[in-house]
Amino acid sequence: MGMAIKVLLADDHLVVLQGLRFFLGTQKEFRIVGEASNGREAVQLCEQEKPDVILMDLMMPDMDGIEATKVIKQRNPNVKIIILTSFSDQDHVVPAIRAGAEGYQLKDIRPEALANTIRAAYRGEKLLHPEATQQLLSHVSGDGVETTAPLCPSELTPREKEVLEQITLGKSNKEIAHDLYITEKTVKTHVSNLLSKLDLHDRTQAAILAMKNKWFD
Repeated sequence: MGMAIKVLLADDHLVVLQGLRFFLGTQKEFRIVGEASNGREAVQLCEQEKPDVILMDLMMPDMDGIEATKVIKQRNPNVKIIILTSFSDQDHVVPAIRAGAEGYQLKDIRPEALANTIRAAYRGEKLLHPEATQQLLSHVSGDGVETTAPLCPSELTPREKEVLEQITLGKSNKEIAHDLYITEKTVKTHVSNLLSKLDLHDRTQAAILAMKNKWFD
């Protein structure tokens, strides 16, 4: 097994920190390198500990999670930040993604799903909770993403459509590979191909476009 993924926790609720500490401590692939109780501490610990991934709460004293995300991404653009919060409304989702967060999950997330989100962020993938994706969809309606696809969905192969539908459900490449009985490498190829055909830059844009056009309703 390779080196463990270094994870920094940032949350002002002790119970949440304890829960994350317990779960991540049972996973050999993760190593907790620090715990912050506010955004300013998160920024400082990030400089000191050089984590790979940060689990960031939004509502914290001194400096909130969005401002901390902005500062960290400016200073350490390679650090992956996953927002872990109780808020799924547009007023929180949109600023967090704009600040540079790679993931957005709610605190009721299942432990294994959280582990998958950390792995995905570490690999450079963006994973959003379906409710967060819906909020982004609402925000960009008529702005930022075309209301009709650059290419008709029929231009996608049946397998690419299946992969895209899984993306709209907020699933990682690993989860898609498991559900469709294909390798993760094959999933990555399909994702790359469908993004190219749709003239999009990332899977979040693909999910929003598919949902806006109701391709899988």
